[in-house]
Amino acid sequence: MSTLYDEVLLDHIRNARNYHVLDDANRHGDAVSPVCGDTFTVYVRMTGDVIDEASFQCECCGISMASASIMTDWVRGRSVADALALKATFLAAAKARVESLGPDAPPDHEAVLRVVHAMPGREGCATLAWTALERALTGAAATD
Repeated sequence: MSTLYDEVLLDHIRNARNYHVLDDANRHGDAVSPVCGDTFTVYVRMTGDVIDEASFQCECCGISMASASIMTDWVRGRSVADALALKATFLAAAKARVESLGPDAPPDHEAVLRVVHAMPGREGCATLAWTALERALTGAAATD
């Protein structure tokens, strides 16, 4: 476990950023994993097309928690289109088992991708928060 979950991930699990209900959110999205039962709600406060703040609540495993913690920081200040492009990039990297998202990505996401690379079965854990975020941003209904 200590070799799989490095200090970056353990820090995001122990000290998850943005792990709270965002009281003044004007959007939210839910996602549930049919495989393991992890549940997510992502809250977003927007002004126009820009994400001012994002937070989450979950009943989930550590990799899901860490991925959501990193994601909510990464999308802050971005437009909906930019956030959805980041989601597509992250999902493509997870599916391809790529461990880097490029120079503009938070390096913490590389720790998440290393786990997915080592344990492909964790892909759904790493991407579930992104599904909830997309639902929050697009108003899509949950269809797990």
